[in-house]
Amino acid sequence: MKPLIWIIDEEWPDYEVEREILRDTFPDCRIEISAHDYQADLEKFGVEAEAIICQIYVNLPREVIERLTVCRCISVYGGGYERVDIEAARERGIKVTNVAGYCNEDVTDYVMAAIYHFYKNLAALASTVAFRPWGARAVPVPPQRLSQSNLHIIGLGRIGQELAAKAGANGLKVTAYDPYVPAEVMAGHGVRKTEWEEGLAGADYISVHMALNEHTTGLLKYEDFKKMKPTAVLINAARGRIIDEEGVARALAENLIRGVMLDTLSIEPPTGREAILSLENAVVTPHISYISVQSFEELKRRAARNVVIGLLGGNSPDLVNG
Repeated sequence: MKPLIWIIDEEWPDYEVEREILRDTFPDCRIEISAHDYQADLEKFGVEAEAIICQIYVNLPREVIERLTVCRCISVYGGGYERVDIEAARERGIKVTNVAGYCNEDVTDYVMAAIYHFYKNLAALASTVAFRPWGARAVPVPPQRLSQSNLHIIGLGRIGQELAAKAGANGLKVTAYDPYVPAEVMAGHGVRKTEWEEGLAGADYISVHMALNEHTTGLLKYEDFKKMKPTAVLINAARGRIIDEEGVARALAENLIRGVMLDTLSIEPPTGREAILSLENAVVTPHISYISVQSFEELKRRAARNVVIGLLGGNSPDLVNG
């Protein structure tokens, strides 16, 4: 068996992990690499690919999927697969897989780091130490201890549950909004279930962990920020489009909330003209919350193994359109 396996990606410096796994099962396989702007390669060889491994940013719409003459599986590098037309793939018998859960530890560490960032404000205080008063006068508004603060989690799936455990271990009280998780299940994770407005109004820190779909796009709007405490902090390490970006920028400009830390934006990478990038009370990081040596290793191995399973005719546990 000599399948053509097409990797569409711009992030990884090499593909040695993938090559090792793929060639262990298919020694004579042909592996081609393309950037996200892959249209020319689609014409050259992509239409004949038997499997695709693609980054989460890669768009694979219906018109592309219908061009794939022999493709049997599409393996996405990551948990999100909203840019792949799942229905079109199902119609053509193409299995689509993701890699869910590979970076739960890393993302929840990011959120805890964000909470501590706003709690102690270390970077800002250290950067101006030569010009500020010393001691208590350097912090005119003392922060609330974490043990007296509330973290509200929007979406209590696997990442939300792991975050709840870490936050609770750090003394935070934890509430959550998730219409699909019963109150008794939340209670088992030390979390109190709330309705939408109650959770927003009581939160000192809010962390978003819902999947992006037609129901969650633009879920957090300008009007929602009016319901929050003026000292509240919003953290988003899920998907950028869950938050109305113009709405949060307006809320920050009007000091409706204290600040935000965003690891994802509506457009990635950003153009540089987004209003959110120019606001002092907004911290934007370049979608790096998932990154660690261990998460990279698991991501690459599982993405490649999902291709092997698919080409051998099996169903991976990561299958999303079975």
